[in-house]
Amino acid sequence: MEDDHSKGDSAVDTSKADRSVWLMKCPPVVSKAWQSSAASATADTPPIAKVVVSLDLLKPDSSLQFTMDMAGSEAVNMPKSFSLNMFKDIVPMAIFSETNQGRVATEGKVEHKFDMKPHHENIEEYRRMCRERTNKSMVKSRQIQVINNDRGAYMRPMPGMMGLITSTSKDKKKPAPVKGSDVKRTRRDRGELEDIMFKLFERQPNWTLKQLVQETDQPAQFLKEILNELCVYNKRGTNQGTYELKPEYKKSMDDTGAEQ
Repeated sequence: MEDDHSKGDSAVDTSKADRSVWLMKCPPVVSKAWQSSAASATADTPPIAKVVVSLDLLKPDSSLQFTMDMAGSEAVNMPKSFSLNMFKDIVPMAIFSETNQGRVATEGKVEHKFDMKPHHENIEEYRRMCRERTNKSMVKSRQIQVINNDRGAYMRPMPGMMGLITSTSKDKKKPAPVKGSDVKRTRRDRGELEDIMFKLFERQPNWTLKQLVQETDQPAQFLKEILNELCVYNKRGTNQGTYELKPEYKKSMDDTGAEQ
């Protein structure tokens, strides 16, 4: 025990505990670009991004607006400008780090929490990038495996198994079909799902939540989060109970169709 305490492995460095830290949720393509830049960074490497804080002085009730401009990236069609949506009510959190030697330290306390999204000026570039990512994920490479045992021992039933297989197959009842509501759906990548949603609204302008759950095979709660960002909900009229794209996304889709 004395040896462990002498090494200092059990102590936590709290010298930076009061430092203010920003916590930001960013798209995977941005995270990969930053990790790549950090791996090859040197002392003379310029900043990879800058945060711009703006305030409309003519509007007394206006709040601070945060945007992030990327200095440059090798990713094709990657947006160069992002909006940072700040959360006002956050749970008190702290940031910890751990070295390869096992030393733990506090890097600061979270002062602001942001959700990073492509700026409306770059939404078309982001949609194109998501579409390319979806097309790549749909390509499946076939694999051929060579069986070294050419005598077929692994494919031939063992002695006494034939009667067991036939008897159990007759007595075995068919399993009851699982209801759709009982199936646990796996979430897709957020950017990939947004691209699928745009394609569905290109097919028809109005969808109910139940129809979208069947088309995308995604959890209803997760779909609602995406729909609240991309769509408006019709509470009355001929399309009551359906979702349709917000005007800015409709315009983006119309511009894309005109270009094609």
